[in-house]
Amino acid sequence: MPVIRAAICRAFGEPLSVEEVTIASPGPGEVLVDVKACAICHSDISYAEGAWGGDLPAVYGHEAAGVVEEVGEGVKTVRPGDHVVVTLIRSCGRCHYCSRDSLVMCEEVFPLDRHSPIGDGRGGSYHQPLRIGAFAEKVLVHESQMSAIPKDIPFAPASLLACGVITGYGAVANTAKVKPGQPVAVVGCGGVGLNSIQAAAILGADPIIAIDLSDYKLEAARRFGATHTVNPSRENAKEAVKALTGRRGVDFVFVTVGAKPAFDRAFDYITKNGAIVVVGMPPSGVMAEYDPGILAAWNQKVLGSKMGEAVISRDIPMLVEHYRAGRLKLDELVTGRYPLEEINAAIASVKEGRALRSVIVFDGA
Repeated sequence: MPVIRAAICRAFGEPLSVEEVTIASPGPGEVLVDVKACAICHSDISYAEGAWGGDLPAVYGHEAAGVVEEVGEGVKTVRPGDHVVVTLIRSCGRCHYCSRDSLVMCEEVFPLDRHSPIGDGRGGSYHQPLRIGAFAEKVLVHESQMSAIPKDIPFAPASLLACGVITGYGAVANTAKVKPGQPVAVVGCGGVGLNSIQAAAILGADPIIAIDLSDYKLEAARRFGATHTVNPSRENAKEAVKALTGRRGVDFVFVTVGAKPAFDRAFDYITKNGAIVVVGMPPSGVMAEYDPGILAAWNQKVLGSKMGEAVISRDIPMLVEHYRAGRLKLDELVTGRYPLEEINAAIASVKEGRALRSVIVFDGA
């Protein structure tokens, strides 16, 4: 087994430690990828802080791009040398959900789900809570988890396609199916929220109202397509949204953060027939509150959106074309690049609100 470096979480809430580990060779349907870039998502941070529990020690990281190094028996979609985006969406293509194009809900249990490919060299293993473990030099994943990309696309921005982009963009395009002229609001203007904003702009929504407590992030929201911004710490967000929508509210509000107040207040922003799209993931046990009588009487809806309901073989090539045409901003999302040894500094920059996306880069990618 090859020996590689990986950032290990040994205790929730403690700094990650970079250590040598082993990685298995690919079995049937599996692919070994040489990681060139891995963006840091808030989900990685939440897991490492114990928000959702799980087993330790573990290797997080799930927004990856790299080069295919080796393929297992039966792999048909990629070959060694291909540049790929690697996602956590592992799908069989045959089960109840896959047959309905809901690949994010695939119910198959894969060999990689049963046994982690990351070892300690002494017979033990490291867990992969997000099915990739890309805070490491190499990853072993199922071929369904990746999409080949053109070799002229830089790895750092490409890595964002693996989660932040498909989640934010897909919530707007796939879950809500926003149409031109529909008013929308996006609560939370981090990496996922900004992609919801630029999806809304590409699809012609109007107005596009960005809501966040950070002026820095609201400035970014303007650059990514928001027509209006609201900071609830300085103004009444409900009144601001009503004033911009003829006193009715928006057709969709996308909650891209995992904070309880954001979910509770989302109902203040939607119109009759409107919908709340839940994109952000709060810690386990957080409960939101709503008035079911109003929900029924006003024909309102609550929609969950996991990973933007992405079908990566369809969505990632489409997003690459948007990027190449200048419609989708990716380079602008990368606000910090760090070597693996500085992963804790990269995480700190995200937690402190100083970064839209911090990216771990390998081999100068």
